[in-house]
Amino acid sequence: MMVYDYLIIGAGVAGLTAANKIPKDKKALIISKKVPWECNTFYAQGGISTAVNEADIPGYIEDTLAAGAGLCNEKNVTIMIKDSLKVIKELIDDGFEFDKDSSGKLLYTKEAAHSHNRILHAGGDATGRYLHQFLLEKNYHPMLSAEVIDLLITDGYCHGVTVAREEGDLKNIYAKNVIIASGGVGALYEYHTNASTISGDIQGIAVEKGLELDAMEMIQFHPTVFIGLDQGARKQLLTEALRGEGATIVNEQGERFVFDVHPLGELASRDIVSRAIFNESQKGTGKVYLDLSNFDAEHFKKRFPNIHHNLQALGYDIPHQRVPISPAFHYSIGGIATDDNGLVMHMKNLYAVGEVASTGVHGANRLASNSLLEGLVFAKRAVEHSKHQSKFVPQSFEIHDTLLVLKSDKAVKTALRQMMWQHVGIVRTKAGLDEVKKFIDLHLAQPIGRYLRLRLLTAKAIVEAALARKKSIGAHYILEEIG
Repeated sequence: MMVYDYLIIGAGVAGLTAANKIPKDKKALIISKKVPWECNTFYAQGGISTAVNEADIPGYIEDTLAAGAGLCNEKNVTIMIKDSLKVIKELIDDGFEFDKDSSGKLLYTKEAAHSHNRILHAGGDATGRYLHQFLLEKNYHPMLSAEVIDLLITDGYCHGVTVAREEGDLKNIYAKNVIIASGGVGALYEYHTNASTISGDIQGIAVEKGLELDAMEMIQFHPTVFIGLDQGARKQLLTEALRGEGATIVNEQGERFVFDVHPLGELASRDIVSRAIFNESQKGTGKVYLDLSNFDAEHFKKRFPNIHHNLQALGYDIPHQRVPISPAFHYSIGGIATDDNGLVMHMKNLYAVGEVASTGVHGANRLASNSLLEGLVFAKRAVEHSKHQSKFVPQSFEIHDTLLVLKSDKAVKTALRQMMWQHVGIVRTKAGLDEVKKFIDLHLAQPIGRYLRLRLLTAKAIVEAALARKKSIGAHYILEEIG
């Protein structure tokens, strides 16, 4: 039986950072569901938030706690922000290049709910792509293209995983340490900004295995995605940095209506801006736009090259012409509960890092551009912690025949995505949540494929957490108290 020292599920910022921190003399394997660049890191535009210096740490902590609406784990927030200076320096020392001004100084920008310019970017609006390519080039461990369909857990130890490969065959892979970095739950929603591989499978396995999930009701919707002719689920993100540097949100009449609900207007936290747009879309023509006219045309093209290219290709005269926008699912704040080292609660060798995890650093609402930083910090901490763990020898498991997909699954999956968007989205009601739960329970009792079952279990965890959260807070907004 081959046993790896480390098994990493996912090849985004958290997974690759973990891989790159593992000593070269250790045997490690990275499992990527499809091609490694089909991940949320690759699509991240805005940047990486970091304390600018030691003096900025208290203010940055305060901003993060304020965005989290009182539900943050303050200890882990402090760890993340204090470590930000170190992990950014390590990236730069390793050769990663952030954007700089003409004199060679790092360029910091500002995004919603930050009191300071403290967000670094690369390639203008392609930070995630640049960072992902950099981490891939640094990686020296092999990768396997496969989908994890089970975690092999007994007595607080994870012995490895069962994977399904493209050929359809199942295989057990064993390891002394398992690091989950599989991302969030985007594909559960009808409209989202996520990669196609992000479907919440591992969270569903966590439900089956009795692993603790935390803050699953806290779903963050990005306020500004482009809604043009494309009717697909994945929408083009229009980074928060646009508003941080001068873009405004207007209705058909050109009115900046977000100021009606918050004094910071477009720079209020994401949940406030998303709800303001949602409510405005229920009035009049229902059309809401991002107005980019405050930008100089040449500066916009240089600062946001990908957005400029994509929107120009669709026929928009950027930045002179405003573009239609809507909120869309963006980020899963909750996930598998971990400690300050990324160790899954009540487990001895199983770690979760990045969006799949809940460290508590985001509380009820993630502060803009804290996600890449969280992945960098806690992936590093997980590997460091694992080096001091006691030795463990995995045991072998039988492979059971598993029906992965039924023909009828697709229709159920589509209906689930529509219901999650309608009833477990930006604005929720008890009646809507109950309707989704009834739908999920009905189909969990029917013959279904493994992939659909895991999605349904994850969706049910979100719905049940939303029902348990009886009052609105942060990203969870309900029109009525749940009795």
